[in-house]
Amino acid sequence: MGIEIGILDWIQSIRSPVVDMVMTFITRLGNAGAVWIVLAVILLIIPKTRRSGAVLAAALCVDALLCNGILKTLFGRIRPYDVNTSVRLLIARPVDFSFPSGHTAISFAAVTALMMAGEGKLWKPALVIAVLIAFSRLYLYVHYPTDILGGVIVGGAAGYIGYLIVERLGQWKKKCQ
Repeated sequence: MGIEIGILDWIQSIRSPVVDMVMTFITRLGNAGAVWIVLAVILLIIPKTRRSGAVLAAALCVDALLCNGILKTLFGRIRPYDVNTSVRLLIARPVDFSFPSGHTAISFAAVTALMMAGEGKLWKPALVIAVLIAFSRLYLYVHYPTDILGGVIVGGAAGYIGYLIVERLGQWKKKCQ
């Protein structure tokens, strides 16, 4: 944990008021997966992208179950601001556990789902947003680097599983017709 706190402390050394505002805005995009839920709804509404919306929605559900429903409680890792209490938080203290990063996991679930669904024009900008959200969690001192790495892995798995669910349902639907 010492190396991880060192990385977080180094990130704190590059803080500035402007970047503070940008990072708090970016992290809010990931609050409760809001940006990704809105995107899933939009994709579901448009007939041409409905399948991609279903893949994204399935991935978000799988991620919520894996990350928040199972892993955070299983690992029960305390947050870095509870270890280094001298850091002034710029956002409200998260009340759940630290590992894995939920913001990161849901963001990378969305990226993976969009990529697997063939949304070439969407997954690349989504990746940029996901990386920024993940970094914001480090910048804001609410996650360790390994929480972010865990979130990327869990999110990637959730995105892939969401894709598989929609594919299997599509195959099942064809068999039933």
